[in-house]
Amino acid sequence: MKLKTDTITGRIDETIDVLQLVKNQSDLIEHAANLIINAFKAGKKLLICGNGGSAADSQHIAAEMVGKFYRIDRPALPAIALNVNTSIITAIGNDFGYDKTFVRQVEALGQKDDVFFSISTSGNSVNAVEAAILARQKGMKVISLTGDSGGKLKDLSDITLMVPSNNTPVIQNAHITISHIICELVENEF
Repeated sequence: MKLKTDTITGRIDETIDVLQLVKNQSDLIEHAANLIINAFKAGKKLLICGNGGSAADSQHIAAEMVGKFYRIDRPALPAIALNVNTSIITAIGNDFGYDKTFVRQVEALGQKDDVFFSISTSGNSVNAVEAAILARQKGMKVISLTGDSGGKLKDLSDITLMVPSNNTPVIQNAHITISHIICELVENEF
């Protein structure tokens, strides 16, 4: 039984330690929220993407923006998770290759001054990197949520929120915390 207890407390402690370090990025988190707020106020939209657990986080963020975070007395905010339409993803994957799943959607949906929000624990997901390159070319703002190194997305982003860890589940714990904070900051402006 002690082995399970050690695992439980160890993972909780590790997540707490990483979240303590994330506090050092408070200004960047606020800046990311302001990019999204300004886009929404200008009639622009938020395109979010991720793979695996990060795909679930992308969908979660879009739901908070379109539905509500805390408040039901505010307008729906235009956010789209690019990983949720299986017909689009499988068609693009089949016809163009999986690496094109997000770039093709940025091509179709992204407009100047929209925000592209990429979630990748490594920062190197090829489909996210290719979409970030096109987003920048289209004049979109790019926010990336990554792990410790920032990966290739770091150099392609206006803002990179790098969680100081190499442990994927712990990075994902921090990603959803950061995302919830951004959702709250955005919602407070509408």
